[in-house]
Parts: sequence; C-alpha cells; structure tokens
Amino acid sequence: MRIATWNVNSLKARLEKVTWWLDRAKPDVLLMQETKLADADAPAAVFRQAGYALVHHGEGRWNGVGIASRCGIDAVVTNFGEPLRLAQTSDTGDDEPLAEARMISAECGGLRVVCVYAPNGRLVGSSFYEAKLAWFDRLARWLNEAIDANAPVVLGGDLNVAPEDVDVWDARACHGGTHVSEPEREAFARLCRGGLVDAYRLCHSEPGRYTWWDYRAGNFHKNFGMRIDHLLVSAPLK
Repeated sequence: MRIATWNVNSLKARLEKVTWWLDRAKPDVLLMQETKLADADAPAAVFRQAGYALVHHGEGRWNGVGIASRCGIDAVVTNFGEPLRLAQTSDTGDDEPLAEARMISAECGGLRVVCVYAPNGRLVGSSFYEAKLAWFDRLARWLNEAIDANAPVVLGGDLNVAPEDVDVWDARACHGGTHVSEPEREAFARLCRGGLVDAYRLCHSEPGRYTWWDYRAGNFHKNFGMRIDHLLVSAPLK
C-alpha cells in the first residue's frame, strides 16, 4: 500500500494540482493538511471522479485535514473523538487542543490511518508554543487510549517538528526557534516511544532531505529547509 502526505495549503486553490498528482502517482491513500475548508465545501465529488473516497474535518478559513482513499474508508474519528471546542481567546484556537480541526483518522484497507496537522507554535515560550505542546500531549494520549499497540497504524501529516539536527539545513542557524526545540523534539520522540517508527528515517539516513522551505527567502532553491512532515508506522509495518 502506498500512503502519501501533503500540506496542500488550501485544497480549493490546489485542487487541480492534487487531482493531477493523484492520477500520476496513484497512491492508495493521501493525507492532506491545511485544507482551509469547511466540511460542506470539501470536494468529495471531484475526488470520487478521480477514484477516491474523501473524508474531511475542517472549520473553514484555517486548518483542516482530510483523507482520500481508493481502498475504502471506514470508522472515521475526528478531533480525538471530541467535538470542536471554543477557543479560550479571541485570537485563535491555538490555546485549546480541541478547538481546531487538526486530526482525522479512518480505517483504509485494513490499516488505521491518522492524519494530523500540528500547531506551528509561533514563538518558543509563547502561549501558542505551550498550546502546541498541549496538542502533542493530547495526540499521544489518544493514541495510547484508542489504538491497539499491535495493530497496523500509519500516522502522517505536518507535525511541525524536525526531530533531529540532520532534519534541518543548519542546526546553528535554527537554534532557539520553534520546530527544533527540545520540548518539541521530546513530544515527537514520545510518539516513537509509544510504538511508532519514523518511516523515512528508517530507510534513509542521509542529510539534506527536507519537506518545507521558507519561500519568502528563496530557500527552496538553496535547499535551506526542514523535514517537518512525516509518516510514522507501527511495528507490524516496519
């Protein structure tokens, strides 16, 4: 089974590119983050025409996650099985782990697939950073409570964490920022200690492989990036 993850940064804006890529790459399952759509606006018919069923969890302008599958979708769970809750501040819902559409899970072809979009964190030590850590704690607890440790599981998405120095273009330049702080890396490591394995790093040890570059600084062309998008698999899938 081929599973891919993609932060589409607006599914409405990228829909033509997404369907083109699906036809070209033909993954069995595609995990999408930052769809920026309400559920009512999710383009299920377009995906169906492309041969994929689509489930979506969104709130409208921000965030949003979705799973497209051509091997079935069943037993869908959103938001850790809880309803979306009102944020505690008027700025964003970042301060409440259950206030934003950042998690959706389903059974696809006999696998439990979990698609996540972790908060950015903005600034180390800020309330948004603390909310990011709280969200990771909620994810780890849900996995421990809801998922059989011996079951085949794939967790993927934009986790907004570079797990090791090899996952950033320059560890010294990135030091002190979000995505590379020790508490964030510990939150990622906690997922792995819970039985998940970094699938990419299992097969590739070389540096210089990234999933995100700051386009505002032209960093893509310089390969100044970070590996913050991941696919983690349970032991039965190693």
